[in-house]
Amino acid sequence: MTKSEELVARRNAIVPEGMGMFSPLTIVSGNGARITDADGKEYIDFAGGIGVLNGGHCPDVVVEAIIEQSKKLIHACFPVAIYEPYVKLCEELAALFPHGKNTKVMLLSTGAEAVENAVKIARQATGRQGIICFTGGFHGRTLLGMTLTSKVGYKIGCGPFAPEVYRIPFPDFYQRNDGLTMEAFINRELEAFESYLHNMVDASQVAAVILELVQGEGGFIVAPKRYVQELQKICHSKGILLIVDEVQTGFGRTGKWAAYQHYDIVPDISTWAKSMGSGMPIGAVIGRAEVMDKTTKGTLGGTYPGNPIACAASLATIALMKKIDVAKKGEQVGKTVKDYFDELKKDCAAIGEVRGLGAMVAFELVKNNDPRQPDTDLCKKLMQACAQNGLLIISAGVSSNVIRVLSPLVIEPADLMKGLKIIRTELLKLVTKN
Repeated sequence: MTKSEELVARRNAIVPEGMGMFSPLTIVSGNGARITDADGKEYIDFAGGIGVLNGGHCPDVVVEAIIEQSKKLIHACFPVAIYEPYVKLCEELAALFPHGKNTKVMLLSTGAEAVENAVKIARQATGRQGIICFTGGFHGRTLLGMTLTSKVGYKIGCGPFAPEVYRIPFPDFYQRNDGLTMEAFINRELEAFESYLHNMVDASQVAAVILELVQGEGGFIVAPKRYVQELQKICHSKGILLIVDEVQTGFGRTGKWAAYQHYDIVPDISTWAKSMGSGMPIGAVIGRAEVMDKTTKGTLGGTYPGNPIACAASLATIALMKKIDVAKKGEQVGKTVKDYFDELKKDCAAIGEVRGLGAMVAFELVKNNDPRQPDTDLCKKLMQACAQNGLLIISAGVSSNVIRVLSPLVIEPADLMKGLKIIRTELLKLVTKN
């Protein structure tokens, strides 16, 4: 038995069955966009800790910041005693992502916590309870996060779920165009949204709409720009806040610091986590000050959010991202991957669509060139084949039939191309075999 096999066996013996496992890979160390398993085998990392490592594994400046902060202060609890790294990070985030004339920020430990608190803020700010979310959306695994999340496989046996959450279809043109042009499709979806506010929940009861501009777990589905712009106008005309979930899209992943910057909008509230801390547990809610300040003292807080070490890691990560121009790297990596997958699609009928924004790029595997026939089995086999050939890659999509790329944005061009070639070779082998 190899060391990796032994570790997997130990994992299976002690960890609950409900804990997901994309693949039986192990990891001992990581640097840049490469990882090493328990047996010393090296892999190219196209998963990035599920979008957490835009700046790469273990950047030196972040490691140094963690070490230095740990020598001074590991924990205090910000509501109990104020410490400068928390305040400094909030100031940095407000400067990077201004929300209106004045911006306020609170820190959390995870993306799910950020979503939970964004909803609390929206409800207090509006005096309303309803939250509208979308099919295909993923907003975490807490009770409210799970309620907002679309994928039923993540929720089996976990109810009852949080009340006053309403779900509408995401504007997925590939799956739901019904032969319409993009413009006609957008018009139909906007009309459906307004009808929903009459037929399912009255607008006067809705606090906020929450959406990912590029759905992460949903399969890298990109919301049409005009749809989002018009959606925000409708929301504002009815006193509804717009919450944009940037947990997976943020910090250069889409070729800009924020995905909303592609849409020429500014949300009322936004949620952040993942790559803002290079793997340390850190998240944030950012919003217009007049919205954020409508909260009652004591309704926001927690023991660990904005931990000093996590704040130091985040500040060092942001400084590194500025230095390397992370948004530019996201743009460049994304173009390479998108161009490669577009060419691959020409040679592989199993690919139904290639899509993405910046370096959030994916392709969907289907049977008979039919969007309604997801090929989940082929996707699973491709991930396994890639792992056997030194590439870690993960799936997405409600039917787990989408191959997505979330490599660190600092990946070396040679490693990026090597990983893409592995995908091509193994996919074409599998398709030919079938």
